Amino acid sequence: MRKSTLLVLSLAAALVGCQRAVPPKPSFAEDLAAITAFNAQYLGAINAEDITKLSALTDDDHIILIPNRVPIVGKAANDAANGGAFERFDFDESWTPEETVIDGDLAYQRGTFTTSSVPKAGGDKRVVSGAFLRIYRRQPDGQWRMTRDMFNTDGTQRN
Repeated sequence: MRKSTLLVLSLAAALVGCQRAVPPKPSFAEDLAAITAFNAQYLGAINAEDITKLSALTDDDHIILIPNRVPIVGKAANDAANGGAFERFDFDESWTPEETVIDGDLAYQRGTFTTSSVPKAGGDKRVVSGAFLRIYRRQPDGQWRMTRDMFNTDGTQRN
């Protein structure tokens, strides 16, 4: 009995030693900083009209809900829509988050935006403002990515 007890204790100690330490969950401030940094990269790619970087920041299952249009579903559709827009317009976009809620591996952010676009073929600058709601998902590597994007305009347009 004594040998079997020692064997069980030895196996238990070995198993405990083999377990990986679970890293501590990031704080709200750390997650918020990571989402803010992601937004800066994403917005920077839009304003630089960098389709390659924007595509790299887009999840395969990213969906954009645009007013009065069918949803743009998936990376390929997002890349095509963004690439087409970048071919036709120069953009200057800004976002102002007003609320961010983080719950485990999902987060949402609500805020306002302003976008100006100038047709590359010539024409007047168009400025629209509105509100957005975005959903973010923590990736297996711990990074945050936007997985859903929805917005509406507030009805004002300026030139």
